[in-house]
Amino acid sequence: MVAMTKRVKTLDVIFNDPSKTFYCSGEKVAGKIIVEVTQATRVLSMRVVGVGCAKVHYTKGKQRCRQETEYLKYEEVVFLDDQPIDADGSVMLRPCNTYEYRFGFELPQEGQLVSSYKGKFGSIQYFVKASMERPGQPALECKRTFEVEEPLDVCTPDLLSPTGGTKEKKVTCMFIPDGQVSLSAKIDRRGFCEGEDICINAKFENTCSRIVVPKAAITAKHIYQANGRTKVFHQKLSSVRGNHIISGMCDAWQGKTIRVPKIKPSMLGCNIIRVEYALMIYVHIPGSEKLILELPLVIGTAGLGSRTNSISSQDGSVSNSSLSWVSLRMPSVSPSYCDLEQPLTPLLDDFDGDDSPIFITTPAFQFQPPPVYTEVDEAYNGKTQMLQVC
Repeated sequence: MVAMTKRVKTLDVIFNDPSKTFYCSGEKVAGKIIVEVTQATRVLSMRVVGVGCAKVHYTKGKQRCRQETEYLKYEEVVFLDDQPIDADGSVMLRPCNTYEYRFGFELPQEGQLVSSYKGKFGSIQYFVKASMERPGQPALECKRTFEVEEPLDVCTPDLLSPTGGTKEKKVTCMFIPDGQVSLSAKIDRRGFCEGEDICINAKFENTCSRIVVPKAAITAKHIYQANGRTKVFHQKLSSVRGNHIISGMCDAWQGKTIRVPKIKPSMLGCNIIRVEYALMIYVHIPGSEKLILELPLVIGTAGLGSRTNSISSQDGSVSNSSLSWVSLRMPSVSPSYCDLEQPLTPLLDDFDGDDSPIFITTPAFQFQPPPVYTEVDEAYNGKTQMLQVC
């Protein structure tokens, strides 16, 4: 909205449905331009422009990389209803009145637009701009942005098919072979929606002398292209951790889950901006590079029912994580007179971004409350004295 101090008091663009969060291909964008003046003002024309543009801008060394791609271009001159027009097409606006210029246009059909986006080195923005031209004065402008979301269906046979892989890494210590670490993982499909759980079936094997930790994370890769150059930005969105694996041992994930967070769908149709997602299953090896297996994901706007297995998958995840230590309980006949809490003891340093170091906790013995004993002491005067011992 533009509020002026002299002639023009209000110039604003308002959509017919302000509560609408986004538009899709083929839908109509309609609204009105509100104008209020404080003095009599002659308006030559009111021009409405609808724009959709993808922009990339970043600096690489001393070179500035910039590139734009246009997806929407609409322009129209709108008029007031039931308002006298002069011979030159101008109209006189008077104070104490509210004038409404109505506009409307349809978005291009499916396949010609891309979803709105705002990233670190680029953006895709859609907006409606109103320009009010007056004689002998600069034009006044105001604009209002709106979101576009292109539907991406993940119920296609390709995205519903399972995917997996296997990786292994030989570990050395001072150029001396120190065994190897291997992993194999599989997921039941590649297409997911926001809020759904990804079930991971994986097997890890550690034959080196170090303690390793299996992990999984959902990552995003933002790819920007400008002036023939490519800029890539990686982002970790969510992660889960498994139990540590000591030397000569194996571990398996049976349906371990990681939930897709609130993220935008995959962007695959733009020429200069691309957003890809992946499930990264990896093993942290102290003193060595991670063993990484990446499984590509497609995040869509329409797919399988979300969170159908969330409760059962969470229960399975908790039960799997609790199997690493055996819960010990001493016989109830052994009393305890104080509760001891064991502090967390660092097991090894884990330099993995935001993850905290690995800790071990000694299982605390769980006892019944101590019994109360009484002793009877017969005094020389014949009286009985109760002495409580705790």
